[in-house]
Amino acid sequence: MYAIETNNLTKKYGEKTVVNNVNLKVRKGSVFGFLGKNGAGKSTFINMITGLCIPSSGSFTINVSNSNSQKVPKTKIGVLPDYSSFYDDLTALDHLKYFSRVLKLKLSKNEMVKLLEHVGLKDVENLKVKKYSFGMKKKLGIAQALLNNPDVLFLDEPTSGVDANSILTIHNLIKDISRDGTTIFLTSHNLDEVEKICDEIAIMDRGVINLQGSIKALKKEFQKNITVTIKHGKLSHDKELNNKLNSLGTNIQWGENQVSLVVTEESVIPKINKTFVKMNIDVFRIQVYEPTLEEIFLSTGKNNNSLSKEVV
Repeated sequence: MYAIETNNLTKKYGEKTVVNNVNLKVRKGSVFGFLGKNGAGKSTFINMITGLCIPSSGSFTINVSNSNSQKVPKTKIGVLPDYSSFYDDLTALDHLKYFSRVLKLKLSKNEMVKLLEHVGLKDVENLKVKKYSFGMKKKLGIAQALLNNPDVLFLDEPTSGVDANSILTIHNLIKDISRDGTTIFLTSHNLDEVEKICDEIAIMDRGVINLQGSIKALKKEFQKNITVTIKHGKLSHDKELNNKLNSLGTNIQWGENQVSLVVTEESVIPKINKTFVKMNIDVFRIQVYEPTLEEIFLSTGKNNNSLSKEVV
C-alpha cells in the first residue's frame, strides 16, 4: 500500500515547467529520501503535496484520501520545514500548547510532555527556546510536526546545520517514528545520511524523477560489474593462481597480500574462494565493492537524457 502516490503531477510558472509529469510512489511505513540538486524542483513538489501551492495539472493521493491542492488531509500530515521559526521567550511546552490550539487539537499537558520526551527534550521543556541549540530547535520542530499524530511526516533537511551528536539522536528518532508506522518523506543533501536511514529514494533533476526505488535495488542496478578483493596469505604459485583467476574474471590487480578482479556475476565469488582453498592459500577476507549512493546520484546528473525509471 502506498502512503503517497502522484499521477503526472506538474507545476508551471508562466512558460517555465518546474515539476514535470512526476509519477512517484512512496510505500506506507517507509523512510523515503527525496534527492536532487538545488533548483531541481524538490521544494515545489513538496509544496504541492502539502497544500502550499496548487498543481498546474496532475493529481496526488496521501494515504486513502484522494487529494488535490484544495483538499490536502491536514490532520494526516506533519511538516518540518528547513527553517522553523520559534518564539524566543516561549518554552518548548509553551510552543506545543500554542500550536495545538492553532491546529484545534485537544491534547493534555501530559500528552505534550510525553511528546517532548519522545524527541529528547523533556529535561528542557521549561527552558526558553532562545537558550536552545540549533539541534534542540530541530527536535522541537519534529515534536511540533508530530502534534497531530500524522500518518505521513515531511522532514526538509532534518539535520542541516546540526552537530554530530544531535545528528545521531535525530537519526534514531526518525527510525523510532518509522517503527511506530509513520511514513517519513525527507529531503537531504547528506547522501551518507540518506543511505543510513532511508529504505527507498527518488532522484529529481530539472523537475523530472530520474530514478526511484529501494537503495538495495538501485545499487544492484548500477553494479553491472562486481569488483572483488581477496586478502590472502603467502603465495607459492603466483602464475598458476593468476591463470586460474583470469578464467574467472578480468582486470586482475595484485597488491601486497591481496588481489582484486572484476567479475560479472556474484555466483563467481564462491568459485574464487574455492580456487584459493584448493591451492592451500589462506584467505583472510573477501571484500565485494558496492557503488555508493553518491556515485548513483552523480551518474544520474551526467545523463542529460535520463528517463524516469523505477527500480524494484
